Amino acid sequence: MNLPNSITMSRIFMIPLLLWLLSSRFPWHAGWGLQEILASLLFVLASVTDGVDGYLARRRGQITTMGILLDPLADKIMVTSAFVALVAFNPAVVKVWIAVIIIGREFLISGLRSIAASEGFTIQASDLGKLKTVVQIVAVTTSILAHRWDVWHLGGFIMPVESIAIAAIYFAALVSTISAIDYFWGFWKKIDGAANARRATSVLIRNRNSSTSGGR
Repeated sequence: MNLPNSITMSRIFMIPLLLWLLSSRFPWHAGWGLQEILASLLFVLASVTDGVDGYLARRRGQITTMGILLDPLADKIMVTSAFVALVAFNPAVVKVWIAVIIIGREFLISGLRSIAASEGFTIQASDLGKLKTVVQIVAVTTSILAHRWDVWHLGGFIMPVESIAIAAIYFAALVSTISAIDYFWGFWKKIDGAANARRATSVLIRNRNSSTSGGR
């Protein structure tokens, strides 16, 4: 297994640890915020590996079938696990319907990508998709921290952690919805274009066969 794939696998192995940190089984959950700090740091680390493995795979020429399959799978499991856990961990911030929208978007895109691959084409990630990823990282991280702190007092500056988390969560739901529509539109244009091309080819073959039969 090459280095990029090993990094991707490490992200998958982080998921059970993240779920443990966000559960009531964590032994120091009543402390001064150790649970929230460790969980948020772990999620940020897992999110960083998402960019690192792809960068290394391209730079080292180590793009493999295993990596192509594992990377999006690791992303989907990580996002799904984080939002499902947060519904129980911090329900005041992460509502069930928001988690359903964000998780549903991930499954929708996975399904469309599978269909696109079976049709022999790919749909590149848009800027909306990249924005969605960044917003999700902020939303999950701040939602974890908001479980312990409403605000952070940093010298003379006050950071409204819970308010940022709520805003980020709703923005993540909005961006997820818009990016899903954008991806579906790109998918529809590709699939419609492929269908039109097949119909045009079929008509051309029929006309050619008719001309050949008539010449005989």
